[in-house]
Amino acid sequence: MSSRELPASDERILLCNCFKTMDLDASAEALAARMAAPTCSQLCRDEVGTFEVALDAGGPLLVACTQEAPLFREIAEEAGAGDKVRFVNIRETAGWTGKRNHPAAKIQALIADADFQRDSRPAPSKPITSDGMCLVYGRGQAALDAALELEGDLSVTLVLTETDDLVLPAVLPFPVFSGRIRSLKGALGSFDVVLNGYAPMLPSSRGKPEFLMPRDGAKSNCSVVVDLSGETAPITAPHKRDGYLRAEPGDTAAIATALREAADLVGEFEKPLYVAYQADICAHGHAGKTGCSNCLDACPAGAIQSLGEKIEVDPAICGGCGSCAATCPTGAITYQYPYRADLLGRVQALLGTYTAAGGKNPVLLIHGNEHGTEVIGALARFGDGLPDNVLPLGLHAVTGFGHEAMMTAFLSGATRIVFLADPREADELAPLESEAALARALLAGMGHASEGRVVVLADSDPDNLEAAVAGPSISPVVSSPRRIVAAGGKRDVARLAITALHSVSPDAPEAFSLPENAPYGRISVNSDGCTLCLACVSSCPAGALNDNPDRPQISFQESACVQCGLCQTTCPEKVITLEPRFNAASSAMQAVVLHEEEPATCVSCGKAFGTRSTIERIKTQLAGKHHMFQSDAQSSLIEMCDDCRINAQWNMDDSLLRSGTSPRPRIRTTDDYLEAASSGLSVEDFLKEH
Repeated sequence: MSSRELPASDERILLCNCFKTMDLDASAEALAARMAAPTCSQLCRDEVGTFEVALDAGGPLLVACTQEAPLFREIAEEAGAGDKVRFVNIRETAGWTGKRNHPAAKIQALIADADFQRDSRPAPSKPITSDGMCLVYGRGQAALDAALELEGDLSVTLVLTETDDLVLPAVLPFPVFSGRIRSLKGALGSFDVVLNGYAPMLPSSRGKPEFLMPRDGAKSNCSVVVDLSGETAPITAPHKRDGYLRAEPGDTAAIATALREAADLVGEFEKPLYVAYQADICAHGHAGKTGCSNCLDACPAGAIQSLGEKIEVDPAICGGCGSCAATCPTGAITYQYPYRADLLGRVQALLGTYTAAGGKNPVLLIHGNEHGTEVIGALARFGDGLPDNVLPLGLHAVTGFGHEAMMTAFLSGATRIVFLADPREADELAPLESEAALARALLAGMGHASEGRVVVLADSDPDNLEAAVAGPSISPVVSSPRRIVAAGGKRDVARLAITALHSVSPDAPEAFSLPENAPYGRISVNSDGCTLCLACVSSCPAGALNDNPDRPQISFQESACVQCGLCQTTCPEKVITLEPRFNAASSAMQAVVLHEEEPATCVSCGKAFGTRSTIERIKTQLAGKHHMFQSDAQSSLIEMCDDCRINAQWNMDDSLLRSGTSPRPRIRTTDDYLEAASSGLSVEDFLKEH
């Protein structure tokens, strides 16, 4: 079963074959119990009354059409039922296919996915306020025209990088400056700008703009930035930064789009909190040593910064790509858009419904909601459409799909997984590629064909998508799909999915090697050099290493190890080695002793303290060789516990601890020296007397 079983839905369905361009007979038969009316052909035109009747019947309604959603939503709102209607696309995703095979199983799967999303938890959010202060930054007439266009909606300031071919209007409703952005930080509602060459325009400018003496380092702030400079963006991942809109100065269509979006960026907004951070299991650092930096390396927006041993996520800058959560080995960063349980629930509902309806060899297509929908639509309109066995699953960002979700998909019956990403984000896909490589390594280690199982495609060409989803002919990883409960942390879910796959893989060894930097594995300790200082135990963020309060010992639980390397870098003797691998045996869940020694016992009271080898080594190095351990009595202090050592030192004849029991000599002062000098005593004679 899944973390949330797909319940029998009370949501009625309206199907439309869109002027008989789709064969929905089998789908209507399978969904008969939920059909609000017989399959329509012109629901948005001649049969719109059918929609109105279904609304009047009350209860939630799912309309299998997204193209005409604005029309249906308007009708529903007029009827006071706007919150009762949802929409799902079955035309471009399933019905429009040149192959004309059997889309019924796929359509049922898409309906099941829509059902699951209905009850998914929304991500938490934070309020953002934009006061409408807008910086228009660019060159020449294009920047001036853009500023004039926005002036009616926003409070505009224009900063020009160049003034060639600029014709000033008779009335300037906003201030104009020259300058270049040196740095830009922040996001919608709170940008901080630093300008070099900053100078206000003289109001007496006649033929072309003239400016006062420029200065560097001018600082200001604003809520919105419209960048028409054509220069390199002053921020990371500019397409993900809320409040920053960018267009090439010669691209009039792009400028119009940017201005239209900018005009709406004033008022109160709710920004999703895409990720959550649990500091106590973070493996970033310990005691000045750096362990894992996956999230810092993965974040394209620069929203994550190191705080030494921990990290901090700036929710205002975070664009929700999810790469940090996908690559986090401990699960300290978790994605909330959607939550892991809801994402895996969708995957299992989609694949499970498809196979239960008779579908074969499903290929899971993970795509971004905006970009992927456009490419899939183009393929359906101008090509053969998606094959019947390709199941699309739209997400805010494909990069939040980690290896635990991939393994869950294979366990649920997926033959292959194809990721369709926006080519603008091609340089942000390294974390996803890494997770895909780990998934392939896990499959290969269990004896499955891994080539072509996971494909990452950054493309906008429908033909390339068609070729990618066709791919090589591969048998499913499992013959009988299985569901798992997606409960617990990331590693709990991942291990559950991997071990479940392992259990149905007859050729899988109990343990197998993984690539370097994999988040699974064990460590080994060179006993000859280990002093059992326990620095490794205190540094482990995952609780994989533990000590024993009753004897000198280090134990290790392999299933908890994330291979962050903090134990290795913290070890003063450098005797720890990492070994990336996956161990499916139940023994990996149990602690094993890596190194232990006989405890040293106090020669006075018999209490155990330290290790025998360490005490013997210290005695060999100090006894009779150090001025504090010359006699046998002094050397015996090395073999005593703390309490007995203090008692023994107290009772020694020459003990410094008892120096306070004898009269202490009077402290010599300046007055003593002055008195001696007046009496004719030399300094040498004075020191002899005192």
